[in-house]
Amino acid sequence: MPDDRRFQWALAVIVVLTSAIAGWHRRRASRSDEHVSPAKEGALFRWSLRLAALGLWLATLGQLVTPGWCDWCRWPLPVSVRWGGVLAGLVGAWGMHWSLASLGKNLTDTVVVRREAELVTTGAYRWVRHPYYVAAAWLMAAVTLLTANWLIGVTGLAVVTLLVVRTPQEEAELLARFGDDWQRYCARTGRFAPRLWR
Repeated sequence: MPDDRRFQWALAVIVVLTSAIAGWHRRRASRSDEHVSPAKEGALFRWSLRLAALGLWLATLGQLVTPGWCDWCRWPLPVSVRWGGVLAGLVGAWGMHWSLASLGKNLTDTVVVRREAELVTTGAYRWVRHPYYVAAAWLMAAVTLLTANWLIGVTGLAVVTLLVVRTPQEEAELLARFGDDWQRYCARTGRFAPRLWR
C-alpha cells in the first residue's frame, strides 16, 4: 500500500508537470490573433480524437483521485517496472517541453499551418518530424507502466493511433506550404524515429 501512495504522488507530479508545460506553450502560441480552425480534419476524426483523449484523461484522473475504483483494470507489474515508468514519465515530460519549445509559435492542435509559420528543422525537429507525438506516446506508455493500469494503456493507444492516422494529412499541409524545403527535410529526417543513415 505505501508503494501505491508513492505511485499516486508520482502520477500527480507527472500530470501537473505535463499539463503546465503543454498549457504554457499553447498559451504562448495562441498569442497570435489568428484563428486556427480544425475543420480540415473532418468532424468524425475530430470527435474520435476528442473522445479517445477524454477516455485517457478520465482513466488517468480516476487512477489519481480514486485508485481503488481502478482495481478492475489493474495489471500485475513488478514494482521495479512501475518505478521505471516514473523515470520514463519524467523523461517524457522533458521531451514534451523540448518539442514544444522547438516548435514555438507554430504550435496548433490541428493539421492547419499558421499563416506566419516557419519550417522548424532544429531542436527536437532535427531528429524526427513529429517529436511531440513521440513524446506523447512515450508519456502514455510511461503512465501505463507507472499506474499498472491497462485501461490507460488502451485509451492512450487509441489516441496515439489517431495521431498517426492524422499525420499524412498534416504532412500534406506542410508540403503544400513549404514545398521543396519540406521534401528535403523529409528526405533526411524520419517521421517518428531518427534516421541513422542520412
